[in-house]
Amino acid sequence: MRTRLVDAAGELIAKGGYGEATIASVAQRAGLAVGTVYRHFPSKSALFAEVFREASQREVDAMAAAMRGDLPAPARIAAGVETFARRAMRARRFAWALLAEPVDPGVEAERLVFRRAYRDLLAAVLREGVDAGELSSQDPDLTAAALVGAIGESLVGPLSAPAAGGDTEATIASLVEFCERAIGKERALVDA
Repeated sequence: MRTRLVDAAGELIAKGGYGEATIASVAQRAGLAVGTVYRHFPSKSALFAEVFREASQREVDAMAAAMRGDLPAPARIAAGVETFARRAMRARRFAWALLAEPVDPGVEAERLVFRRAYRDLLAAVLREGVDAGELSSQDPDLTAAALVGAIGESLVGPLSAPAAGGDTEATIASLVEFCERAIGKERALVDA
């Protein structure tokens, strides 16, 4: 039943954000009584945190899978950014809920955990690229943190291209190109 509740809450959040997922609407969507929700989750905040953890872990896993392989570090970073962007653009409302929608402190704490996970994924590949001479010397953790901020803001922030009705493919291509330049791809190719 716990899975049904998490799935129902996730569907509602994906459709209309956290405000759409009242305990009553989650219970109704799951085909259960409201009291059943509270038997599995002590609060709406706990339910939302669980939905967030599961959805965010899927996104981190998808990005990590895209960044695996024997390609040079810049290509792996580009693949990870493109994967993240495509998934966010396919589910814009849910991406907003996961990345930026104001919500209770329990979810905000989970956001920080997952921002660190994205940063750590990117930093590991950047570190490998610097060590292999594919990228210029840089602080991988700082560069990765900057990329995480840029990616999120450009896709779901109030200044984002999607918010302005921009072209999806052009947005993704521009974001990937920006990230490649930010990690020093062009300089590394010139230095080689």
